[in-house]
Amino acid sequence: MTSDAIARPAAPAATAAVKAGSRRWAGPWMVAAGLFLVYLVLSVGRFRRMEWASWDLGIFEQAIRAYAHLREPVADLKGPGANILGDHFSPVIATLAPFYRIFPGPVTLLVAQAALFALSAVPVTRAAGRFLGRPRGLAVGIAYGLSWGIQRAVEFDFHEIAFAVPLLAFALEAVLARRWRAALLWGLPLLLVKEDLGFTLAALAVVVAWRARPTDRRAAAVALGVAALATVLAALVFTVVIPAFATAGYGYWDKIHGAGPLDGFGTKLTTLAWVLIPTSGLLALRSPLLLVAAPTLGWRFLSGDDHYWSTDWHYSAVLMPVVALALVDAIDTARRGERAWLRAYALQLPTAVLAAGLALSVTSLPTEKLAQARTYEKPARVTAIEELLDRIPDGATVEADTAPLTRLTSRCRVLWIGGSKGVVPDWITLDNSSKWAGQDPTGYARQLHPGERFELVGEAEGVVLMRHE
Repeated sequence: MTSDAIARPAAPAATAAVKAGSRRWAGPWMVAAGLFLVYLVLSVGRFRRMEWASWDLGIFEQAIRAYAHLREPVADLKGPGANILGDHFSPVIATLAPFYRIFPGPVTLLVAQAALFALSAVPVTRAAGRFLGRPRGLAVGIAYGLSWGIQRAVEFDFHEIAFAVPLLAFALEAVLARRWRAALLWGLPLLLVKEDLGFTLAALAVVVAWRARPTDRRAAAVALGVAALATVLAALVFTVVIPAFATAGYGYWDKIHGAGPLDGFGTKLTTLAWVLIPTSGLLALRSPLLLVAAPTLGWRFLSGDDHYWSTDWHYSAVLMPVVALALVDAIDTARRGERAWLRAYALQLPTAVLAAGLALSVTSLPTEKLAQARTYEKPARVTAIEELLDRIPDGATVEADTAPLTRLTSRCRVLWIGGSKGVVPDWITLDNSSKWAGQDPTGYARQLHPGERFELVGEAEGVVLMRHE
């Protein structure tokens, strides 16, 4: 299809045919299948190599394991008996409980996350193909799937936002298709994903109202009502629901506020550039759909915690479907505009963002590891550590740090090292490769639990194992 052909608005009958063809198009599902394999290799391979920098996978496994056995979602890593709903309001993770009951273990969470992220590529690719033609649709879909925000999230443990990404993608696809009710229905579950996403739902509803108002005032009024309700419910979750499950109120207030808008300005500007330039060539700024990203960017940039300002971790994943579909919307508008230079620029962007995504993927993003043999190998050091941890019996109470805990959360009660709050564990295991616990780790254990004695029973690759006497 030529640029001139795609630049001409289609006749109503032709548009209907394109939409019908898009529904039968296998391309989006093929893109999703390929991305699923990529995400799976990256995340499961990282697990097999024990390359974890966080305790998050263990925390979520504890909560989902509890749901799977019809218990309250206690995550002892957050503190003995800590209900995860008092940390973040994410009841949506309970939907993984049936799968976890059949396939218990942390890999189940990683497979689910890979599937959810891959699924989000279906509406992105489908919408792009519907409005821009199938070749450009494939380019946008693949570029989205390889976007840095998604890749960083795949690489960094498991998180509840994996559910938000496809929900936002399907909701915004519905907005572009002028299916107002479907857009709101796809957005409503965001209230169950994470507490801040209630405000994202409100922004989505405002965009629906904006788009619907010229032709469907009733739908616009309903959307404004949803926006108001979502705002109220989000406020209640922050101030009432989470504190009801927590021991000391909402624990993240000190991170949500405390910095001025200019603090870390350079880092924030860099992050904003990464959000908009390689993913959309700045053209997404021309679409009102980009307003859906405002709540996430707002709380991150106003936070006093500098971890939220950067491109690290998983925080930008929810922005990627918003920017991708805002780009589709902006290209569709620009190609029918009167400015020839803007039409030409817009029509080249699908290829450009794909080229940017591929270039980054082979140079600086996690997918560059796909070409490395070690990605597919299980190191001997990991086998040695696992054999050491196998000495811990099922059901034991263990105090552990990041390295060993994901090998234990599926069969033991695991507490965070130094966070047992008076509970004396049966075992303590930690990675002392850097000697941060001293030359005598049993001495460190006695500092954690005065009056108790622990015996060093083994060591493998810097990981030590101690048993309570």
